Amino acid sequence: MEQEKIDQITQTTLRHYERTAEQFFAGTIDHDVSQNIAALLEAISAPAPYRLLDLGCGPGRDLKAFKVMGHEAIGIDGSARFVEMARTFSGCEVWRQDFVHLDLPAAHFDGIYANASLFHVPSVALPQVLRDLHGALKSGGVLFSSNPRGDNREGWNGPRYGSYYDYETWERYLIDAGFTPIRHYYRPEGLPREQQPWLASVWRCVRDRTEARP
Repeated sequence: MEQEKIDQITQTTLRHYERTAEQFFAGTIDHDVSQNIAALLEAISAPAPYRLLDLGCGPGRDLKAFKVMGHEAIGIDGSARFVEMARTFSGCEVWRQDFVHLDLPAAHFDGIYANASLFHVPSVALPQVLRDLHGALKSGGVLFSSNPRGDNREGWNGPRYGSYYDYETWERYLIDAGFTPIRHYYRPEGLPREQQPWLASVWRCVRDRTEARP
């Protein structure tokens, strides 16, 4: 897929979020993602407080949670409206960047939190995006991701593009990008698998293979 086509896909998805930013905020502000936040923080072995990147921070719900917990949190989103909202709501620094054109500082973050965001990346662009995230983590740093699980199909869901992976495929992408798996689980908690549409996973940035040990 040509870069022009990738850009068209991501910009179309971002325009949807621009149009629906206020409705999205109202519909997600009360979502309980404490399990996901804990999964990231518990896997980081560096001393707290942590330097964190909220990738696809949206209006800033989780970004604010990280700040309240005492961490240095930076948000990133491709939607100009979300960036504005997140800055106001969280009081944190927020960068506007499209995931397929990331410009991140090297070896800067203890953790990256990608909650319901990476699945919007077309599969052909995903390897480079994951390499960018790997490069932005400190050695031994942690990436958390949560995506809608599926059977490895991708395409348009209304005005939004999505890629829906099973764990085995997602694992191959992450390992190829230099990560090692820590754990994965399905959400919401306590329900039969067919009622758990979200696949959450935690990964360590490995540059020296001795770091692969949990």
